[in-house]
Amino acid sequence: MLFTSFQYLIFLPAIVLLYWILPAKWRLPMLLIASWGFYMSWIPAFILLIAPMTLFNWLWGKLLHKSEDKRKLIFGIGVAANLLCLGVFKYANFAVQSMDWVTKLVTHHNPEWVVNIILPLGISFFTFEFIHYLFEIYRGNKPIDSFVLFALFAAFFPTQIAGPIKRYPDFQAQMQTVKKISLDYFDEGVPLIIIGFAKKLLLADNLSVLVQMGLSDPSVYGAPELWVFAYAFAFQIYFDFSGYTDIARGSAMLFGYHIPINFNLPYIAANASDFWRRWHISLSSWLRDYLFIPLGGSRDGRWLTNRNLFITMALGGLWHGASWNFVVWGVYHGLLLIAHREYVAFAEGVEWLKRFAQTKVYNVLSIVLTFHAVVIGWVFFRMTDISAAFSVVKRMLFMHPIYTSVENHHFLVMKQELPVIVPVVLIMVGVLLLTNFPLSFFNEKGIFKKMPAPLKAAFCSILILAMVTFLPDDSKPFIYFQF
Repeated sequence: MLFTSFQYLIFLPAIVLLYWILPAKWRLPMLLIASWGFYMSWIPAFILLIAPMTLFNWLWGKLLHKSEDKRKLIFGIGVAANLLCLGVFKYANFAVQSMDWVTKLVTHHNPEWVVNIILPLGISFFTFEFIHYLFEIYRGNKPIDSFVLFALFAAFFPTQIAGPIKRYPDFQAQMQTVKKISLDYFDEGVPLIIIGFAKKLLLADNLSVLVQMGLSDPSVYGAPELWVFAYAFAFQIYFDFSGYTDIARGSAMLFGYHIPINFNLPYIAANASDFWRRWHISLSSWLRDYLFIPLGGSRDGRWLTNRNLFITMALGGLWHGASWNFVVWGVYHGLLLIAHREYVAFAEGVEWLKRFAQTKVYNVLSIVLTFHAVVIGWVFFRMTDISAAFSVVKRMLFMHPIYTSVENHHFLVMKQELPVIVPVVLIMVGVLLLTNFPLSFFNEKGIFKKMPAPLKAAFCSILILAMVTFLPDDSKPFIYFQF
């Protein structure tokens, strides 16, 4: 069931009510059953994947903790088993299609190999949580003794499908704490859920209309219009994913659980490195801790550091989806990170650049350039046709052609959509500022948290009214559900 579905609006309050009326010892088993039920609501057979993987990693973590002389081998087998599951279910189709393309290119024959494997929802996220768990056991942390606690760590329904990626020591401590119902949980969680709904339904889904109109047939539009479509997708994916995260964090808060913040105003990042400290924070920190650092991190000099960055981001791109456009997107961000490191090293030896870097003008220029570099990357992320994506980026960069060749039909479609798109974009900017400055109005020092209850209620009511007024005809699945 989608977070934005009517079923979820029934499911969530029912599980919250049941959770708080049950004796403490039954809450976690009930929450596990509810989480597995939530997962099975998509395709019941998916339980035949997540349950055995959960049991394997729970037992393997215990074995790894007890082992002494073969720890590295046991750890390697555990990680390889998780990656094998991810590879088969997520990348088998991609691998066969790629071999088909290479065979066609070399032999001029079309073998038409086909593998039809359904991608289980959330497999990328809970596989990364399993690998993180084995890493931490290998590094000396104690495993989770209770199967129920371990299974709930991976299956917890608010974060099950698209994260944020949790860290088990923190979540385990929360599960083992006996909670008492508190109005603070609802005072914080309910507005966060409403804002998440607004980001998704009011902003992302309405912007998707404009994005689909432009990037589904970009050849008929001029460069300025392509920039508008690319900007629209940049904000669509931000509001879509951060909206999901807000709903996930708000839903978890109703049970007394704190889920990590996943976004921190990524579009005011001053460089590529800063962007990845602000965007999808749980993934970028995972890639840093369990891929970049094990590869050698920045310990072995400039060239090896750049190599590690490149590999990390290329694999990070592939993690997002089994398609070459995601690999290109990851490689592109790897090159941006390398370019930033090389620039910083160069600027250290140029005195006037060091002085200029301390000015507000430099900071503004850095934010503008970084944002546009990220927007260009989103074109590769959005368009599965690599050659078409490169063509769009080329036209955007060289601003050619300036004028559109679009005919009257396209103008009529745009004219029909603009009365909705324009107010949505204005609301988008307001919600962005209200809900994400400086980090989140829901952090410990947040202004929203300190607002009087009537003011909070008024703000949430305005969002609900706006959603009802500008609700699109149908809600799209969250973009990150496909990963």
